[in-house]
Amino acid sequence: MQKDIIYTKNAPEPIGPYSQAVKLSWENQKILYTSGQVAIDPATGEFKGGNIKEQTKLVLENINSILREVNSNLKNVIKTTVFIKDMNDFSAMNEVYAEYFGDSKRQDQP
Repeated sequence: MQKDIIYTKNAPEPIGPYSQAVKLSWENQKILYTSGQVAIDPATGEFKGGNIKEQTKLVLENINSILREVNSNLKNVIKTTVFIKDMNDFSAMNEVYAEYFGDSKRQDQP
């Protein structure tokens, strides 16, 4: 198994002891793990508070930049974990999330 650290200047520098992404490769398989993406503008390194919709958009754009670095995109994402401070913001966050991920329900589900 090979482990590669993935870095792109098009996403924010990590703010802790982690990488933007790690790619594992073995035989003909590859998997990419990302972590720690918050609403930081990669051009300035500044947190962009704004509202939850703006924050969600920036986070997803940052993740997309990391994915593009390995010739991938959001269509290949199989799991996400969202941490949200105020559950009252969930609906607004989910609205933006749906713009990026669409309806990801399996077709064989009712």
